Amino acid sequence: MNNVELVIFDCDGVLVDSERVSNTVFLQMLAELGIHMSEDQLIQDYVGMTMKACLQLMTQRYGIDFPDSFKQELDTRMVAVYQQKLTAMPGVRGVIENLDLPFCLASNSTPDKIAFMLKLVGLYDFFQGRIYSGTQVANPKPAPDVYLLAASASGVAPAHCLVIEDTPTGIRAAKSAGMRVLGYAGLFAASQLRAAGADAVFDDMHALHQHAGFATLLAGMPLTSA
Repeated sequence: MNNVELVIFDCDGVLVDSERVSNTVFLQMLAELGIHMSEDQLIQDYVGMTMKACLQLMTQRYGIDFPDSFKQELDTRMVAVYQQKLTAMPGVRGVIENLDLPFCLASNSTPDKIAFMLKLVGLYDFFQGRIYSGTQVANPKPAPDVYLLAASASGVAPAHCLVIEDTPTGIRAAKSAGMRVLGYAGLFAASQLRAAGADAVFDDMHALHQHAGFATLLAGMPLTSA
């Protein structure tokens, strides 16, 4: 197995602690339209998808037509909450600062949203010019397109890429791209990330560099366990 030449970070839930903040706002707006669900149901059924795909699926399931203003209002409310509550994932700055490999970012979020979030938490300078969005490709995650774009733009073959993801959707996208994946068990259980195809799983950003799976994947050696 080849050594890693590029580390690709997902954004939401890996670099920024945005998913639970977003979920709170989203659930509130859904309730206002008469759609009531738990955060766990939202996470299991929709997290990792694009907002467009989420709304399309909810329309099919609940028979509701979302108003044209829904997405804009959601973005407005999320911006206000992000400005008050958004933080970087604990320990991720240290991971970035200690990497001695090239790295970039690949996310289903829009470029504007990614830049906004990274600037709020002080991580934008690390990724400026190395941000790839699902809006730039034909198909967002779980399709492999955005990961293949990140690899191609970086001049690295997919087999030499290591992705850090926190959702089954993102893991399936990276594996479909022919990349190795390290799953961060923050929002989803480790068992779900392994079932999606993660080569190794960890649950503490602070200790990532001491994690045997991370070192093994970087070295390009077969894992003895996942």
